[in-house]
Amino acid sequence: MPKVLVPLAEGCEELEAVTIIDLLRRAGIEVVTAGLKPGLVKASRGVQLMPDTTLDAALDGHYDMVVLPGGMPGAAHLKADARIIGLLKKTAAAGHYTAAICAAPMALAEAGLLQGKQATSYPGFLDGLPGVAVSTAAVVQDGKVLTSRGPGTAMDFALALIEALAGREVRQQVENALVRT
Repeated sequence: MPKVLVPLAEGCEELEAVTIIDLLRRAGIEVVTAGLKPGLVKASRGVQLMPDTTLDAALDGHYDMVVLPGGMPGAAHLKADARIIGLLKKTAAAGHYTAAICAAPMALAEAGLLQGKQATSYPGFLDGLPGVAVSTAAVVQDGKVLTSRGPGTAMDFALALIEALAGREVRQQVENALVRT
């Protein structure tokens, strides 16, 4: 079973975080949520999220994917955290997936993972970065890097993550059960 780490920072976008966690778990993927600090994480709209563990405790684990929820100032906290940048570099170097939505692709850029890649983000967060082909697509996958635009694309993003980790059939099963059409 694939294993995914979802770091949660104060000010993260709760719709993105919860959608990612929920849909991946529906697909049978093991998801570990980790707070940058111990205790509850207050998201951007005041929802309080209880992580499974702390980032420090989670860093010793093996993950097939690291997914960063966006939101501000959550994404800025992720980008500024040396542990997150090191984890992203380590995950990519091991040939595993890294993913981010909304403003959080800026942390992928900080880790050097968007250089020479196509990516998307919340409007404006990747503008002007040399070596990054910025797209306006809802979800962009370039190799083992997946990015998405924002809260409105969170479900599409989570389904793309499922497909990358577990295949098209599992994605379709999860999507069908959601009654999206």
